[in-house]
Amino acid sequence: MGKIIVVRGWGAVLNIHERVLPVSLDTVAPLLDSLGSGRDRLWPIDRWPPMLLDRGLAPGSRGWHTQIRYRLATYLPGRRVEFQFEPMAHLPHFAGRHVFEAFQRGELTVMRHTLDVEVDFRTWVRWKLGIERLHDAVIEDAFDRAEVQAHLPRPHRSRWSLYVRFLRWLRTRRH
Repeated sequence: MGKIIVVRGWGAVLNIHERVLPVSLDTVAPLLDSLGSGRDRLWPIDRWPPMLLDRGLAPGSRGWHTQIRYRLATYLPGRRVEFQFEPMAHLPHFAGRHVFEAFQRGELTVMRHTLDVEVDFRTWVRWKLGIERLHDAVIEDAFDRAEVQAHLPRPHRSRWSLYVRFLRWLRTRRH
């Protein structure tokens, strides 16, 4: 459970989160298939702004959450949802993808989120200071929600760090 840290230097960000669930892939697949819809069972809409997709999980669908913009590149029902980031004025050098996937490992199911982007130095600094911890918190909250939706007897409840709470407070002050 948790974040896998891969250091690739300031020119790239590779951020991977995994959660192992003691349920079948058939239990987790509908959660992944609801992503970005009006009946989203994975994205933590109770704690974060929603992830929205203009045409649902159809390749080419445009998606967003807050100011982050992407396009659906690949959808394998119940297995993989891959987005390519679109150009964003506030993050002009943030090129790459983010992927939600689920796969069976024996009797367990692994949920994984991968963010893999190329960045310039300025964007890397913005990532490290203002985006990374918020990203980590929303992904862990999504995995917590998956545990609730899978009806685990004692679902995990991630705790936000003081820094995440501070960044969220700053965002509310700006809007």
